[in-house]
Amino acid sequence: MPVAVRDHTRMASPETPSRFLRKPAVVARVGMSGVTIWRLQKRGDFPQSIRISPGAVAWREADVEAWIAARVAEAGR
Repeated sequence: MPVAVRDHTRMASPETPSRFLRKPAVVARVGMSGVTIWRLQKRGDFPQSIRISPGAVAWREADVEAWIAARVAEAGR
């Protein structure tokens, strides 16, 4: 009998997909080094990472995308 596997990377609504991004993906998405991201996060100027397992942290994709959108909006002022 097949076992159902739940996809924990997506929310229930297909209109608002969400997933976790690991550090290399965040670095590539925002174009900053990991150290710069860490400094911004420490100052409260970047979304906080989430511990997803004992040896791994990640960021919510929606949080990173919102941060990027806010920077774009701020630059357009």
